[in-house]
Amino acid sequence: MTLDFALIADAATVDGGGKLSVLGIFDRIRAREFPARHGRIALVMRLAAGPEDAGGHEADIRMVDPKGEQVLRLDGTLRVGEAPPGASGTITRVPHVLNLDGITFQGPGVYEFEIRIDGELVSTLPLTLEELRDDRRFPGPGSSQGPDGVPVVFAPGGPAKA
Repeated sequence: MTLDFALIADAATVDGGGKLSVLGIFDRIRAREFPARHGRIALVMRLAAGPEDAGGHEADIRMVDPKGEQVLRLDGTLRVGEAPPGASGTITRVPHVLNLDGITFQGPGVYEFEIRIDGELVSTLPLTLEELRDDRRFPGPGSSQGPDGVPVVFAPGGPAKA
């Protein structure tokens, strides 16, 4: 079993056919003061399993703060069914959405989600918390800021002028 991808978003859903829809992918939260409570974080993952992966697999997801201290932990078992006869080599991709509500961040810095399957670390996903100091540093919709507060604007087809 492998992890195809993992990301952090505002919201995500999986429909009855297994189609994943994601809204608001991010890797940074700005807060006016700490401790800061964030309403909802959707941890979105997609796993890939082959016929050899049939059975149970232990999953362990931890979030650690910048000092390496555990902020939260989720443990569970992933169950992969037997492949139908004649389906050798078939890969099944299974999306998962974990809604994490009301996480409190004690201070700024880089927090990390550590994702383990069967005890093996398969991914780390950073989430940077920053202290917001000045509202004037934020550019308008459709843009973001670089590390020095300089606006960065995405424009398909070439460089953009801010």
